[in-house]
Amino acid sequence: MSALPAELYYAEIDASTATVAALLDCTDPGLAIPTCPDWTLRQLATHLGRAQRWAAEIVLRAVPDGRLPDDEAARSRWLTAGAARLTEALREADGEEVWAFGQMTPASFWTRRMSHEAMVHRADAQLAAGDEVSLTPVLAADAIDEWLTVMSGPISGRPDPRLAAPPQGRSLHVHATDPELATVGEWLVRHADDGIHVTAEHGAADAALSGAAADVLLVLAGRKPEFDPAVRVFGDHDLLSTWLQLLTQERLRSPADGHPGTSVAGAGPGDHGCRAGSFPSTYTE
Repeated sequence: MSALPAELYYAEIDASTATVAALLDCTDPGLAIPTCPDWTLRQLATHLGRAQRWAAEIVLRAVPDGRLPDDEAARSRWLTAGAARLTEALREADGEEVWAFGQMTPASFWTRRMSHEAMVHRADAQLAAGDEVSLTPVLAADAIDEWLTVMSGPISGRPDPRLAAPPQGRSLHVHATDPELATVGEWLVRHADDGIHVTAEHGAADAALSGAAADVLLVLAGRKPEFDPAVRVFGDHDLLSTWLQLLTQERLRSPADGHPGTSVAGAGPGDHGCRAGSFPSTYTE
């Protein structure tokens, strides 16, 4: 999938963070986050704000303020300030090479990554609060692409967890059906003799997951079950279930080597059970 304009990513970081901040202002901070087991709204907000400051630190090489304020009235401002710091750092960095998962890469990696991070955690907060989740289709599709091609694959030199499922010779088709996506909403995941191949195309597969990009993303990210009525599953349902389960377990078990106190592969032991598909930083008070 072609890279989206940077300003679209910046706007999503700001908007999703502002939504979480608004919920933090008007909702009990002890609200449980079902899609991130053992987390409260306060912990999710701390995670999001800290992750944004951590990413900005990578880009700016500066020390972030990573603790949610004790003053409840100051918490939403702290959260949105982290988003503003991040987007400012990313604009300043432009095409500069920065660290990302054990290698140097253009700062635009973090523009995309943290846009999706904010979007998924905004959905976590909205689902917990009982609010409607509405994600921009092109951004949700881009997050699906990142999940299938980057975040679910090998990170920091580790083996590719996708090799465990689907079995060799089997395949999965993922289809975001939003009309405005046209030809950029389909992916084929194949386990060939030489490994896992993910291509942006329509094709026959052993199992298929389809629905609006937002709903498909939330299933892949572990925020909705694959039997949610908002999506449809065709073919070998067990194959899809096993694939989703194995990838989630891998992320919970094996954080990549990264920043001290941080697991960056998807979801690590310090994340108190927040599921794969987002950028975690270990929550502590």
